[in-house]
Amino acid sequence: MRIVLLLATAVLAAAAAVALLGAGDDPPAGVPVVPTPPGPAGEEAEPLPDPFAWDPGREGEFVRRAAAGTSHVLYAFSPGGAEASAARTARWRPRVLAAAGRADVDPDTLEGLVLLESAGRPDAVTPVGLEGAVGLTQILAETGANLLGMHVDLAASRRLTRRIERARRHGREARVRRLERARARADERFDPSKALAGTARYLRLAERRLGREDLAFVSYHMGIGNLEGVLGAYGEDEPSYAQLYFDSTPARHPGAFARLSRLGDDSANYFWKLLAAREIMRLLRDDRGRLRRLQALHAAKASAEEVLHPLGTTPLFATPEELRRAREEGDVVAFPDRPDVTGLRRGRRMGELARRLRQPASLYRGLRPEALALALYVGAQVRSLSGTAPLTVTSTVRDRTYQQRLLRRNPEATHAYSLHTTGWAFDVLRDYRSPRQARAFQFMLDRLQVLNVIAWAREPAAIHVTVGDDAEALLPLLDRLKP
Repeated sequence: MRIVLLLATAVLAAAAAVALLGAGDDPPAGVPVVPTPPGPAGEEAEPLPDPFAWDPGREGEFVRRAAAGTSHVLYAFSPGGAEASAARTARWRPRVLAAAGRADVDPDTLEGLVLLESAGRPDAVTPVGLEGAVGLTQILAETGANLLGMHVDLAASRRLTRRIERARRHGREARVRRLERARARADERFDPSKALAGTARYLRLAERRLGREDLAFVSYHMGIGNLEGVLGAYGEDEPSYAQLYFDSTPARHPGAFARLSRLGDDSANYFWKLLAAREIMRLLRDDRGRLRRLQALHAAKASAEEVLHPLGTTPLFATPEELRRAREEGDVVAFPDRPDVTGLRRGRRMGELARRLRQPASLYRGLRPEALALALYVGAQVRSLSGTAPLTVTSTVRDRTYQQRLLRRNPEATHAYSLHTTGWAFDVLRDYRSPRQARAFQFMLDRLQVLNVIAWAREPAAIHVTVGDDAEALLPLLDRLKP
């Protein structure tokens, strides 16, 4: 069954227009900049080039980021775990190599497709049943029969599937195998070799239509017609998918952005997950130890936050004294209460348990400099996008003593390793000033996660955001807080 459909994959949210320039800014032509916040700190600020805007010279970096930033779903939800699913997929590599040769496509990407689509299971069936996508490469019945020339007898396939299920319930494995062979003859989507051959035919057709191998793989989930519509709206000849995706915003190529957003089944991110699956297969062959470590880190939380900052290698604050020393040394900086400048409001309850520890609340109102810079970036972008401000930040840094106190009153607080105790995490209240602001914030969360700059999770009252080291590029934003 399609992992990307079955495993509660986060859907890329549609967003309203993104205005990249702040009022009064005059950046170099063609260089996207971070919005300059209005107010005293923004009046004379020099425009800051946006480090996360599309740059053709950084295409390889953006592709690597996107594969890493979208990999969490494969690690967290692959049947039996990523390693087990990769091992199942690896059994088919000789047939994958043969099919890739026929299609003249990259065999490692095709192998990633098998992992992503079926986790290496030739009998995988989506919940919609046999009319939907089935088999090793998840081919739809109509596509298989009418486009790929495969023999698909749905009536026989249904009958044999029912008999297979009965035989399996009774533990008659030899009979199950005989019936599965019969079903593969009646419905060639269940025949691994023929499914791979059908996928090879599709990729050949798609590449002839679209002109590029990466676009052919994108269309395997999105559909050739849908992708042609996005390309037509984008308006430039044969862009790579990285260019099409990252250069399409409501401010640049808004028609292409709108079409990608309207697809609604995460088709826009399919290619990045395909590359993430390809990387998992590489790790299985070349570095199984790292694969296991990544699997454990992804499984630890509802997001990839521990991948960004693993326990044991990330300094955390155990006591108020350690946190106070970090503040004095500049390792943690104060969270500003200047919503007119930052687009962020400091929640009134931030640090509210400090008195019970006989500490000032201000001690628990701060972040690592990189995390604060990322928060400022999001605040400025959301205000620019939506025309609405501010977002309310409810929680920032804690120490473990504070965290233990919090556990007594907040069932959502983790008993395990909390990223708040590192200064790399903050929470944003899910109480927005307008639907447009909510959409703008969702857009920023999704785009920054794809770029592997943040990991985020939706909690009942707040969005929990963990910031990666790459936010260092935004540190110049902190200068805009100076009076």
